[in-house]
Amino acid sequence: MEKFKITVKLNCKAKDVFTGWLSSKTHSDFTGGAEAKTSPSEGGSFSAHDGYITGTNVEIFPHKKIIQKWRTSEFDPSDEDSVIELLFTQKEDYTLVSLAHSNIPDGQGERYKKGWKDYYFTHMKKYYEN
Repeated sequence: MEKFKITVKLNCKAKDVFTGWLSSKTHSDFTGGAEAKTSPSEGGSFSAHDGYITGTNVEIFPHKKIIQKWRTSEFDPSDEDSVIELLFTQKEDYTLVSLAHSNIPDGQGERYKKGWKDYYFTHMKKYYEN
């Protein structure tokens, strides 16, 4: 299994990006328009990028941390879910979003690391710059 961590600086409040992650409309908007269906509740299921990503909210600590079981349609049915842990750290005039992605099937880690940067963080930076 593989794992990695990445961090992005966003010009917004931690509360805004945290709330946006759990909002279907905002999640869709800040990832470039691909459909997302999210849940703001622990135990709630979600999908993103037109169903390519699916999972479940494991733990939610308002405006601070989200832990999710996460998988893509490329996972083999026998693969365990991977886990993402998002930390939202409010600084004076920006937020640091740190993502730790673990339990990734062997051989897929670098592709997902690039995917987070290309399909999430690049779009999120643009979304929150406005």
